[in-house]
Amino acid sequence: MAVYTRLSNEEAAAFTERYAVGKFVKLVDIAGGIENTNYFLHTDGGVYLLTIYEARVNPAELPYFLDLMTHLKKNGLNCPLPVVAKNGKALQDLNGKKACLTTFLTGQSVLKPRSEHCLELGKAMAKMHLAGVNYPAVRKNDLSVEGWKKLLAKIGKKADLIADGLYDELHYELDDIAARWPSGLPTGTIHADLFPDNVFFTEDKLSGIIDFYFACTDMFAYELAVCINAWCFEPRVWELNVTKSACLISGYNKVRPLSAAEKKVLPLLARGSALRFLLTRTFDWLNRPADALVTPKDPREYIQKLRFHHGIRSYFEYGFYG
Repeated sequence: MAVYTRLSNEEAAAFTERYAVGKFVKLVDIAGGIENTNYFLHTDGGVYLLTIYEARVNPAELPYFLDLMTHLKKNGLNCPLPVVAKNGKALQDLNGKKACLTTFLTGQSVLKPRSEHCLELGKAMAKMHLAGVNYPAVRKNDLSVEGWKKLLAKIGKKADLIADGLYDELHYELDDIAARWPSGLPTGTIHADLFPDNVFFTEDKLSGIIDFYFACTDMFAYELAVCINAWCFEPRVWELNVTKSACLISGYNKVRPLSAAEKKVLPLLARGSALRFLLTRTFDWLNRPADALVTPKDPREYIQKLRFHHGIRSYFEYGFYG
């Protein structure tokens, strides 16, 4: 989450009048994340999340995301629910952009995930995958192999500003991963950005999942690989904590057992996931707006993660037992 589009209190109050949510009280910036503008919108009836969709989001795809949240909520996943305005629509126009109000989830993200958090995440992830199986809409993952190629072309030799020789390393990794990227694995709706700041906990119990604006149709095991990268490496040294990884995998398997084919290809999926976030973070680091209230994420940790996965020879190294 971030703030790119500034709203005055008068503009926020006028926007609030479109909904039956009470009188406007205040607007609070949310500075984390990188994609859209987000505020906490306080009314005398409660707290809501106001999202203004920025340039990277295709407005034509917004109904997919909003309908997905409604579908998952109806199927037992605790996630934000889009609020329908008085005109009967959840999606609104605001200062020349699309915007939406959603319900607010209690709980908070964890700064230092522990094994018990990883276990909870694994179970919730699998439940989310099963809840989305009958979601009828399909959205291509724009940040899969073809998207990585486009990003690297945009980044070019500027990648070497992040680390010496990074451009050549990225080219090698992308060519090798693309040549072996799997197909035919179990596929459905995934979140695709299930980082700790998008998962809420209350007293170590997972209380909800937010920010579905990367959701797409892709391999379920790819989402597990994303979460191994996002949740199971120790900060600063960027070494895999196999206990955390084992808990994540165990939690997932309790709800939706992985197939033999999914297990076998997990090292490649984890490597591809690391490349994906290295590319997007590198691009954002090199192209961050000077006037945005946003803190881009340092891409260099994903160099270490990419190299780690490159050296993995068996899925057992991630903590599979039996």
